[in-house]
Amino acid sequence: MRQSMRARRKRGGALMEMALLMPWVFLLFIGAVDWGFYAYSLISMQAAVRTAVLYTSTGDSTKADSVGACALVVAEMSSLPNVASTGNDCSSNPVVSATSVVGPDSNPASQVSVRYRSMSLIPIPGLLSKQFTITRIGKMRVRG
Repeated sequence: MRQSMRARRKRGGALMEMALLMPWVFLLFIGAVDWGFYAYSLISMQAAVRTAVLYTSTGDSTKADSVGACALVVAEMSSLPNVASTGNDCSSNPVVSATSVVGPDSNPASQVSVRYRSMSLIPIPGLLSKQFTITRIGKMRVRG
């Protein structure tokens, strides 16, 4: 009889521990999901900027081609939320601009800037805000 009472107390203790720790485990899980989304957004943006700046640096006729850069960026970032894959003119999300600049070696270069605003995430005070904006800039010497 005494052994069954002890077993019940142990089961109740484990249940209490789980109930007390569950909010922390849930918070860590949500934080990991949000950090994963943030990392995936950063990787997608870097690939999109690289693709666009490689295109704009092919020659003098494309070094300031924002429309062509926009099409490449939208195609690269189509898996991210808040990016419309059709009818996107890159004036709202993502914002894409391609300009002709002078490179560090005094030769003509192309610069592509991409700004992306994320969807609303679950905010974690002190760690993650509800929404974030990422800006990436790529510059490359014109090859043509």
